[in-house]
Amino acid sequence: MSTGVRGTASTTAVATIVLIVLTALALRTPFTAVAPLLEGIQRDLGVSTTFGGVLTTLPVVCLGVFAFVAPRLRQRFGDERVLLGCLVVLLVGNSVRALGPAWALLAGTVVVGAGIAVANVAVPGLIKRDFAERVPVLTAVHTVCMTLGGALAASLVVPVGRALDSAWRLPLGLVAVPVLVALLIGAAVLRGRPRAAAAPPTGSAVLWRVPLAWQVTAFMGTQSSMAYVVFGWLPTMVQARGLSPAAAGFALGVQAAVQAVGSLAVPLLCRRFRDQRGIAVALAALIALGFAGVLLAPAPGGVWTAVVLLGVAQGAAFGLAVTLFGLRSPDSTTTAALSGMAQGAGYLLAAAGPLLIGLLRDLTGGWTAPLVLLLGICAAMAVAGLLAGRPLQLDRSARDAGAEP
Repeated sequence: MSTGVRGTASTTAVATIVLIVLTALALRTPFTAVAPLLEGIQRDLGVSTTFGGVLTTLPVVCLGVFAFVAPRLRQRFGDERVLLGCLVVLLVGNSVRALGPAWALLAGTVVVGAGIAVANVAVPGLIKRDFAERVPVLTAVHTVCMTLGGALAASLVVPVGRALDSAWRLPLGLVAVPVLVALLIGAAVLRGRPRAAAAPPTGSAVLWRVPLAWQVTAFMGTQSSMAYVVFGWLPTMVQARGLSPAAAGFALGVQAAVQAVGSLAVPLLCRRFRDQRGIAVALAALIALGFAGVLLAPAPGGVWTAVVLLGVAQGAAFGLAVTLFGLRSPDSTTTAALSGMAQGAGYLLAAAGPLLIGLLRDLTGGWTAPLVLLLGICAAMAVAGLLAGRPLQLDRSARDAGAEP
């Protein structure tokens, strides 16, 4: 290969990584920014606790519903343009959320959820396409940036709101700033770059008949369910253990920040172990221990220790779930199709988690029943991980019509 061709390829790779990083930084902030502001939103708009539950659950439903359209958009427009389009959608949705009444808050949340859902599906396909030999490493970069962006939003929205003398509108609206920065820099980085070929058509429907695809989906759904329980309920849980509202928001930020440690561990573990079953089961056990510690350990020290443990384990679990899309697929097209299926069905499954936790909390008046449910989800995650973590690929599973090797 000539020096010029190598230089062009290197520049293209750098531009792709920049786009992945910038997009990731903007993908979790719209979710983690809401929980610390929820009390102010309810008080200012005069809405019920049920509205708060809908507000925290609606994004997860959107992640599931809109994930199904992402492979088709990727096929038509290509990965890079899809991601830039997602940033535009996020900018609009974040702005609408902060400007209007209750209905605008919900409508903006749907728009935000749609943009994040499509980007979540497109990124694994882009990584598999351009960095097939480095899927765990680039996936770790992506997930670390997501967790850091989410951690900053969770930790800063309450102090920023107090500094600006705004209960929630201004701090929630400022979430659009990093999205705008990512959009402007991403567009500049990709300017003049030739349009990448659209992805070839994929027979993604066949995945719905393949057990391995469902096993990856189940692992994605169970770990996501517990992640969104944390986003929606961790501040309430730790306040029930005696922490102040400000400390509760900080706890969510700490939990989100230390997820980066878990995400960074994934490529090292996957490089060392071709079989991911042991990793998946261990992470399910650590998440169970983390939830038990948050609700039962001596406060405040035991609670803070459990928050850190929960964050590290959930960061690794999310990183492993996304990495499995590439590891279980032979090419970028199959990766995107599996990503669409696993995130579509998985997030719809995950949406039930925060709702059921709230329902059990209201029915029982305590946290024992919700904890039992969380431990049951952890057990289901371990079973799914035992199946999805086997060193198989979907091409063989599909060819054998789902038969085991």
